[in-house]
Amino acid sequence: MEIRFFKFVFESTMGRSQIKRRNKTDIAADILRVAINGARISRIVSEANTNYNIAHEYLEMLECRELIRNENGLFVTTDKGKFFLERAKELKL
Repeated sequence: MEIRFFKFVFESTMGRSQIKRRNKTDIAADILRVAINGARISRIVSEANTNYNIAHEYLEMLECRELIRNENGLFVTTDKGKFFLERAKELKL
């Protein structure tokens, strides 16, 4: 029993069960991608795989930078946001 547990812990720490973290650019790009044709915050939270508070924070930041606009609760990626999204895709390795 102890050997099996040790093997599980060893394998999970050797990269088989690692959690990949996204950087700010990846999260912003995910939000812009979801909102490309317009999306409410609940859809953004779900499809961008984030929580409400983080999504709200990013939406405010993206709106201040004119990458997204809020049309009565429907968030839509602007042309500037689409340009950012294209550049983010190119930079991702």
